Amino acid sequence: MPPQTMDAPYFTFHAESDHLETRNVAGGVAVVASRTAPEKTTANEDCAAVIPVGETQAILLVADGLGGHASGEIASRMAIETMEESLRERAEENEGALDAEQLRAVIMTGIERANEAVMDLANGAATTLCIAEIQGDTVRVYHIGDSVIMLVGQRGKMKFQTLAHSPIGYAVESGLIDEADAIHHEERHLISNVLGSPEMRIEVGPPRKMSLRDTLILTSDGLLDNLLTDEIIERCRKGPLPKAVERLVADARQRMEAGPTDDHPSKPDDLTIVAFRRSG
Repeated sequence: MPPQTMDAPYFTFHAESDHLETRNVAGGVAVVASRTAPEKTTANEDCAAVIPVGETQAILLVADGLGGHASGEIASRMAIETMEESLRERAEENEGALDAEQLRAVIMTGIERANEAVMDLANGAATTLCIAEIQGDTVRVYHIGDSVIMLVGQRGKMKFQTLAHSPIGYAVESGLIDEADAIHHEERHLISNVLGSPEMRIEVGPPRKMSLRDTLILTSDGLLDNLLTDEIIERCRKGPLPKAVERLVADARQRMEAGPTDDHPSKPDDLTIVAFRRSG
């Protein structure tokens, strides 16, 4: 997968891609990969974007349209495009970069607008949405649903990981079941919070410091349904970022194609990853 450079925000809906996309943004590098599930004949229901806001600011987004719901790919695309439109409008009003308070406000407003837009489809469409707001050496995360954001240190420490808004996610967090059992659980596909619902709620994290070699990952559930957390950490904590993303995609898809075993999970699904590292 040779890396390519993006000149604009990057969106993926259903196209099978054999390369990674890279962009220098916010004082670092972002890498995007999106692949349709093996042997799937319908559209890729994931969507992603890398949106520069200022020299040291950027917004990274991943949305996963709900499989089995009407127009999942339209819902995820609409969520991302509505967010991008909200950010662009506010930046134009300010004639440049936004401060941290302004950026947070426009993200929250954009999420509400996206939720209304998806509900206005009136066809049962829904999507997850996870967002990383980068401000220099800090990151703040926002999420709805079970798409995940994680920050991995170079030495293999999981500095933080968002909680999946699902019955199984809450069960793992409370200690009722462990990750190994959860990844095989028959109700793992259930989600309790989505964009496209009047009950949608936004979980917002605090600002967190990112060290130079930390790896920030935003991903649809196609990654965590096929690789355990320790496996993800090992693959993304070292080496060039494009190579790390390449390993994650290749190994997750290999699991999808191989089928489940007692030791390894397997759940074919669309897979999208947006990864970011600060530059030295």
